[in-house]
Amino acid sequence: MGFLGVLLPMIRLYLVGVRVLLYQLFNRSFTLPAGNVEEEGLEAVTKIRDETKEGKVEFLFLDLSSLHSVRQFAQRFKATGLPLHVLVNNAGVMMVPERRTEDSFELQFGLNFLGHFLLTHLLLDTLKRSGRHGNHSRIVNMSSATHYGARLNLEDLQSRSCYSSHGAYSQSKLALVMFTYYLHEQLTAGDFPVSTNAVDPGMVDTALYQNLCSPAQLLQRPVARLLFRTPAEGASTALLAAVATELEGVGGCYLYNGQRAASSETSYDQDLQAQLWKQSCSLVGL
Repeated sequence: MGFLGVLLPMIRLYLVGVRVLLYQLFNRSFTLPAGNVEEEGLEAVTKIRDETKEGKVEFLFLDLSSLHSVRQFAQRFKATGLPLHVLVNNAGVMMVPERRTEDSFELQFGLNFLGHFLLTHLLLDTLKRSGRHGNHSRIVNMSSATHYGARLNLEDLQSRSCYSSHGAYSQSKLALVMFTYYLHEQLTAGDFPVSTNAVDPGMVDTALYQNLCSPAQLLQRPVARLLFRTPAEGASTALLAAVATELEGVGGCYLYNGQRAASSETSYDQDLQAQLWKQSCSLVGL
């Protein structure tokens, strides 16, 4: 079981990757005219200020692998008194060797999912106050096609019994989709002016692929130049979800290449969604 527990998630993930590459080979990328480290964030602020004299740009540091940092960030943001119209949950790591966060969570589940889960909860009241009917606040959760090959193990969300870097990554992305759908139902039931959608950026040429197995890394480099999306192309569907007028008030969707798409069958399981929600609240202390 140990060997199969590592091998099967890897096979499922690479099969999904091949399917995505075939799609990207025969379909043009959706595009819009269009950091995860403090230095890059500050550089981005400086560039934006240089390019436009209108508006105000600020940078607040946030480490999503630390629940303390998430809570600290939420407090600092709320202290500004600013409204919040768009929250894009985009940070993530992919297929990393087994590691734990300072809160003892498996790193990929902790950073990719639980950090965003807590951040969204802590900022939800601000999002609700900032939105209006006809002008919703928006939450955008960055998932991945790898969620199609994921298995959600509610008995071992931290992958302690058998760690697979591929399985842990795909599970974290499935969790984000399920969180999106469950939160959408909660917001709709309360008639709150906030919409939430999940986004699949496609296979994008970034440094995230450095943890692929050696044969896959050899193939990835030449294939990426031909078939992978550029970072700007990969960001386009997230921007669509964040600002497009045709998605005003529309939530509970899975968006890929600028269009609504069906996510995995498992992601629509409402019982699993509710169980994941309950466990996640307990894990982050809500």
